[in-house]
Parts: sequence; structure tokens; C-alpha cells
Amino acid sequence: MVNCSDQNETPAHTHYDGVDYIPAKRSVLFGHHFASIAGAAPIIGPVLAMAWGWLPAILWVWLGNIFMGAVHDYLALMSSVRNQGKSIQFVASDLITERTGTTFYWLVFFLLILVIAAFGAVITGMFIHDPSVASSYIFIIISALLLGFMMYRLKWNLVISTVIGIILLVLSMFLGIKLPISLSWNSWIAILFFYIIIASSIPVNILLQPRDYLNSWLLYAGLLIGGVAALFSLHELTMPAFTRFSAIISHGKPTPLWPAIVLIIACGSLSGFHSLVGSGTTSKQLKKETDALPISYGGMLTEGLLSTIVIIAIAGFGFGLLKDAGSNLNITNWATKYTDAMMANYPKATMFTHSYAEMVRSTFLKFIPHKIITVLAGMWVASFALTTLDTTNRLARYTISEIMAPLKNKAKGIYNFLTNKWVASTIPAAIGMWLAWSKNFTILWPSFSTANQLIASVALLTGAIWLKKEVKTDKIKIALIPALILWVTVTAAIIWFSVVVLPSTIAKNPATGITVLIIEIVMFILNILFIIDFAKNYQNE
Repeated sequence: MVNCSDQNETPAHTHYDGVDYIPAKRSVLFGHHFASIAGAAPIIGPVLAMAWGWLPAILWVWLGNIFMGAVHDYLALMSSVRNQGKSIQFVASDLITERTGTTFYWLVFFLLILVIAAFGAVITGMFIHDPSVASSYIFIIISALLLGFMMYRLKWNLVISTVIGIILLVLSMFLGIKLPISLSWNSWIAILFFYIIIASSIPVNILLQPRDYLNSWLLYAGLLIGGVAALFSLHELTMPAFTRFSAIISHGKPTPLWPAIVLIIACGSLSGFHSLVGSGTTSKQLKKETDALPISYGGMLTEGLLSTIVIIAIAGFGFGLLKDAGSNLNITNWATKYTDAMMANYPKATMFTHSYAEMVRSTFLKFIPHKIITVLAGMWVASFALTTLDTTNRLARYTISEIMAPLKNKAKGIYNFLTNKWVASTIPAAIGMWLAWSKNFTILWPSFSTANQLIASVALLTGAIWLKKEVKTDKIKIALIPALILWVTVTAAIIWFSVVVLPSTIAKNPATGITVLIIEIVMFILNILFIIDFAKNYQNE
């Protein structure tokens, strides 16, 4: 679709600033990019989707990944690289209309707040459920700081730094098991609040790049062990392939497979957040244009592999875990009982970590202690979730600066205050973690997903316009057709979620419910404005 050339200097070189624009080796940047886009979503989504059965989950992951997600990620990255590392929102503003860009910016800001809320709740819940994972991640942060010092200050050879980093990674896991940290929900919320402000404000090569590179090796180990286990466990899939069209998933409500599948499995198949990472941080660190395809397209395919392993693990071993925990779940009542049984016994990510451990233990890898496997899987989830959390806050800081651009000449004092990196990092962190504090996960997850997949459709539409106007290719339908299908699906999902699910939430938890409803209504209006501008611009070309 796009003719990449290493003769074209990337923004990492032309706009180098030592903070955000810093060229990175392909392997290092792939680690950062993948860790940022993956998070907990390609794990949590498939776990929840099992209420419909494993077949709808695997089909959406495979088809969405290949025909929507990978195309979306590549176009978002390359359109940003060809626009001085500017965000996909800027590209929309430049190629469609200024109002379109403003609309896109606000959609993105709402998404980023909801990502912080959803992932903050996931991480806090995991840290409380398994204190060893919490302490392991603290040691990983220390290890990443040491790795960054070796790589960028001492300028040690990458191979030597990597070997030391992997040793530190393994040591972090064992120290975490030996020194677990148990804190309350409110304590972890407060710690995460301050952590993401600091992590999103310091230069990327101090923590972000080395931490994500280190995390990538954790991913490789998890994928290798999980892939081998999935192939050689030879265990039957005990969960049903399909239950019924409307299973009980979102806040105790019957959740229709269409359009809600895009809300429940928000990553692994497709995610608008990827366009924000690709055009927000990755494009500013891309060393050469030919690195774009393996990093963006390859990263999306790798995320699909991750979700596939999750589905196999849950489908094969999740039922047994729930039965052993005393659940009265069976094939007949699966569609109505699964979500409650899972949340009560193995909430969210821990359903995966324990199923993953059981899958590994069912093979010739049974010599690995169960506790080590569960902590490895827990670190896997926590590491990528926390990476997404602080990357999200960094992206929100960028977004605030771009939204406030009109004030630069009109009210310079206000502009300078709001765009100060510490202030701009605190605003989204405060709102997002306040929502996470409510513990209302079954509402936070689909509300994050509505914004996430709405951004995906908007980013794909922007990519289609970019292909038509700038690349001038006749392959625009590769982006346009999936973008329109997704836009219709997500728009229907927003209406369903707002009309069917949120009213009961408002009755039980007015503060959280009303906040989310306002965000949903504003996003719906902005969504309509965007599609009108897109249609007019597309017809005039």
C-alpha cells in the first residue's frame, strides 16, 4: 500500500529532542510498541467473551486481526511518519476538515481517560489477588531503570545489556515470589496515580524504552511456553463452542454477540488505541521507514497470537478450574452463569493466569512449579497493562497540548499552565483513576471499548483518506470497507450500551454511571459529526 524508503528521514531524526523524538533500534521499538498496544485487553477480552463460547471469540480475533487490525495499525503509523510524527488526529484535521480534527482530538481524550480507568481497575485487582505479581513488577521497574542506564548512559553493547536485563527479569520474578506486597485497593489506586504521572513525564529512554524492551522478553517467554503448551497439551476444549446469541456479560445484562463483540474483545482483533500508540509514540522513535511494517503489522499479528493462546487456555482448562472452585456452572446454564462464576472465583486476568498454568502443567513442562507459572503469567498481564497505563497518560498529555493549541496566542498563560507536562499528565490520571476507584469493572470495560473501537473506525477512515489523497493508490478499499463496517457496528454498540446497560448502573452508582453516560453521549455526537465531514470530503475528491 505504501512505498517505504530508508532514504526518507523519519521524524525521530528530523525532530530529535532527546525526550519524545529519539530513534530506537527495531528490536527495542518493537518491544515498546507491542507492550504498549497489548496491555491486558487481548487477555481480558477473550476471558469475558467465553460467555458466548470459544468459537465466536476465535473467529473475531482471527478475522478482525488480519482484515482490520493489522491494516489499521500500519496506516496509522505510516501516515504519522509522513506527517512529522504528528498524531492521527492531526492527519484527520489536515486531510478532512479542521472540525474533524477537533472532533477526533476530543474522542481520543475521552478514550484515554477510559483506558486509564479500565486498566487501573484491572491492575489493582490483580495486585490485590496476587501480591507476588505486585512486588515482581516493582522489581521490574528497578531493573528497567538499570537497563536504560546501561543502554543509553554507559552505551553498553545491546547483546550484553540484554543478557543482563533478562537475568534481572528472572531475578525480579523470584524476588517477587519471596517478598509479596499486600496493600488495599485505595492504596494501589493512589500509588498507580502518582506512578503514571511520573512515568509519562520523564524522557522515554529513562524508563519507557528499556522497560518495554525488557517486557518484550517476558512476552517472548510467555508466548513460547504458552504456544508449546497449547500444541502439546492435547487437552479437549471443555467450554462450549457456542452458547447463545445474547449471553450475560455486561453488568448482568443480556449482551448480543452483534454489535457487542467489538466491545468485549477490544484488542487481539482490532483496537483504536493502537493508532494512538503508533502515531503518538512509535512514529517519534522509528529509526527508518522499512521498520514500520514489522513493528506495526507484525505487532498486531503477534497480539492476535496472544489472544489465541488465551482462548485455548480458557476453553481447555477454565471449566475445570471453576468446577473445582465449587461453581454450579454447566453447559446448559453457561450463557447466564459463566460471567458471575468467573468474577467470583477467578476475576478477570487471574482466570487466564490459572488456566495458563494448568495448560502448561498438562504437558512435558510439568516440571515447572505451578506458582512460578502463575506469577510469570501474572507478570505478563501486569507488565503490559502498566505499560499501556503510563503510555496512555503520556498520549493524553500530548492530546491536551494539541487541544489547547488555539490558546497559545490568545491566552498564553493558561496555555503554558495546562500544557506543562506535569499538569497535563495529572489531569487525565486524576479523572481515570477516580473512575477506577469505583471498582465498577463491568461498566468500565465496555465503556472503554466503545471509545476504543470508535477511534479504530475513525482512524481507519482517516487512513483511507490518506491513501487516496497523499499516497494516491487505488487500494483505498482495503481500509474503507472494513472502516465502514466497523463504524456501523460500533455506532450500534454505543446506542445499545447507553440505552440498555447504563440506566441500571446509574441507579446503583450515580457518580460513575452518569459520568460514563455523558462521555458516551458526547462521543456519539462527535461520531456523527465526523462521519458527515468524512462523507462530504470523500465525495468532493
